[in-house]
Amino acid sequence: MKLYLIRHGRQNSRRCNVNVPLDEAGRRQAELAGARLKEYGAEKIFASDLLRAEETAEIIRSFLPVPVEIRREIREISFGEMEGLTDEEIHEKFEAFQKEFRKMERDLPYPGGECAGDVIRRALPVLQKIFHSGLSRAVMVTHGGVIRCMTAYYLGMDPARWRVLGKNLENCSITELAYEEKTGKVTVKVKRKMAAAAPAAPAVLAHNRKKRYVLEEGRPVPFLVDLGVMTKEGQVVRSRYDKFRQINRFLEFIEDILPRLDRNRENVIIDFGCGKSYLTFAMYYYLKELKGYSVRIIGLDLKKDVIARCNLLAERYGFDHLRFYHGDIASYEGVDRVDMVVTLHACDTATDYALYKAVKWGAKVILSVPCCQHELNGQMKNELLAPLFSYGIIKERTAALFTDAIRAQILEGQGYRTQLLEFIDMEHTPKNILIRAVRQGEKKDNGEELKAVLDFLHGDLTLYRLFQEHAGEGEA
Repeated sequence: MKLYLIRHGRQNSRRCNVNVPLDEAGRRQAELAGARLKEYGAEKIFASDLLRAEETAEIIRSFLPVPVEIRREIREISFGEMEGLTDEEIHEKFEAFQKEFRKMERDLPYPGGECAGDVIRRALPVLQKIFHSGLSRAVMVTHGGVIRCMTAYYLGMDPARWRVLGKNLENCSITELAYEEKTGKVTVKVKRKMAAAAPAAPAVLAHNRKKRYVLEEGRPVPFLVDLGVMTKEGQVVRSRYDKFRQINRFLEFIEDILPRLDRNRENVIIDFGCGKSYLTFAMYYYLKELKGYSVRIIGLDLKKDVIARCNLLAERYGFDHLRFYHGDIASYEGVDRVDMVVTLHACDTATDYALYKAVKWGAKVILSVPCCQHELNGQMKNELLAPLFSYGIIKERTAALFTDAIRAQILEGQGYRTQLLEFIDMEHTPKNILIRAVRQGEKKDNGEELKAVLDFLHGDLTLYRLFQEHAGEGEA
């Protein structure tokens, strides 16, 4: 039996293990891999549940019309706290870990993530099941970390040295595992003729790289000038540099989800709690002026004076499809369809109502940076954890983290692939966790787990209660 391990095509992001689709080069790589696999033949395709692997599998299936089975167990190794960061940020924050990691003396897990042994333990049963499935040939679209960890296992290598196997693992390269049923032996062969079409980027040392911003310094952006972030010459005002970084960080998240927006029709975006609207203007400018998407962006806030000023600025810049209204998202009924909901720093349960409304609208993308998560802090109690919760600051921060993790799991149960990412460094703002949810359709069966967690904490979160109270109602 032969199993062809394919590393997914190149993804549409420069950040570590973010769940985004392929870019144009990645789709071309997948097409070349599909054409080559058509020559080999296969009876089934298995794919990781991450977007870049699923899309690669679907492109390959256009050449090999066979069933595709999605398996969560073969998703990429978890990089833990590094996920969502750039190479420069990882180098800066985890230099000591990387130094120890490169020694390859122990099978070290990534901070807050997995080690090679963890990957082998979850992926091995899937491969063994395939080997004993009766198939003669199959394709598995997975990730570089998984392929290297499993190759190390079948070669009998020390798991700590799994990263030495990365030399030939370009995007859409093919690694062949040949299983001999009589002996139970698995041999490994890397196909030397790679399918990758995109030229390799030249090696650049991280400390020599110039930080690349979506909105470049030195090029004046009118709304940033009026909002006091830039001078008329395009230089960033020193006291506003943190805001400039925050705006660009936000636009990087928008850049990652571009494939989810439709170029052939108007995309409706609602920004709740838009405040002074630095990020709302930036989003419109980036999507409409720089990328050419047809968008209609609606900003909602409870401060009438702020809304009036933002509308004046939108008219001044000629942003015809950007409008601001007084109100909250829970009661807003001005649209029937929404493609993306943004809610940044909505206080306490306002975030819950925004997330609930976004799901009911059937939003493709949700970007939320919650703040002031007081609800669970006032409810949370547990005999086992009581000594730890006696420290107010520990209880407050734990409640905030638990709240966002529970929200993320609730969204998973509503058919969204959800990530918790660092929005901006803690040194600039404590409100630094961004919930990014992309609608996939398949709901995670986690209802009992969520109930058990809430019972354990004696919590009754608004978002959980909203979905429980309206269970069975139609969704957009």
